[in-house]
Amino acid sequence: MSIDLAPELGTPVAAEAVAEPRLSVGSRLAFLTARPGLVLAGLYVAFVLVSAVVPGWFTSYDPDATAGSDKLLAPSAQHWFGTDELGRDLFSRVLHGSTLTIQATLGAVVIAVIAGLALGVVSGFFGGWADAVIMRVIDVLLAVPRLLLALTIVTALGFGTLPIAVAVGVGIVPGFARITRARVLSIKSLPYIEAARTGGASWTRVLVRHILPNSWGPVLVLAVLDFGVAILAISALSFLGFGAAPPAAEWGTLISQGRSYLITSPWLTLLPGIFVGLMVFSLNHISRSLEELQR
Repeated sequence: MSIDLAPELGTPVAAEAVAEPRLSVGSRLAFLTARPGLVLAGLYVAFVLVSAVVPGWFTSYDPDATAGSDKLLAPSAQHWFGTDELGRDLFSRVLHGSTLTIQATLGAVVIAVIAGLALGVVSGFFGGWADAVIMRVIDVLLAVPRLLLALTIVTALGFGTLPIAVAVGVGIVPGFARITRARVLSIKSLPYIEAARTGGASWTRVLVRHILPNSWGPVLVLAVLDFGVAILAISALSFLGFGAAPPAAEWGTLISQGRSYLITSPWLTLLPGIFVGLMVFSLNHISRSLEELQR
């Protein structure tokens, strides 16, 4: 066991007690090669994220260009997802729709991580009346269904990508707050934290140097998982008509627009739905693998 001299203590502290054990690069590569499904999930998520930034790399069609002679064409080598009722290439619209949906999802997750992390740290670190008040508010938020809460918020804020991001972000804050609080409480009671305090380190130094860096693991796993949850919620709100105004092509909007042609042209709803479903499934698989990797 190696011995480090903690600068704020002046006394030897076991290095293994301060830092959590980390897997070697070889162990991480072996973990990936033993799970080809994880690699495929990662590649698919990377493809969707890249297509959200530069959709023109994967399609040459204008998502808003109409062609009356090409309306409601079935999937083919020329139009991978077929065309819609106005002759627009559906694959192009799905890829360009990734931009709005991923932007809203990133906004929602960032809001949830920042707010949830702040509430969880304050609740777990300071305790007392702050913990009681914050946890009661979190319990109230958890008692309200996420979609209903999001609908209430987006109705008050108005339609569009930003209001949807705020509405969905508020709905997933409780999960981050609770998991951060639990992590802070467990780290706060460890011997090296008590040793740091006994050695004269301030609570601010303990929080910044020890508690926060060691609290990121579960938060990262939950962020990946809730990224998929946020995609589903944002798509649901767009499906209900709360998203960006036409002709913007959000994923939920595309699925909603195809409802009128389920019998004659089912690909209008089926293929965008599969595209979204694979994204959520891949994110769930990655989050579970990250959780397993941390054990």
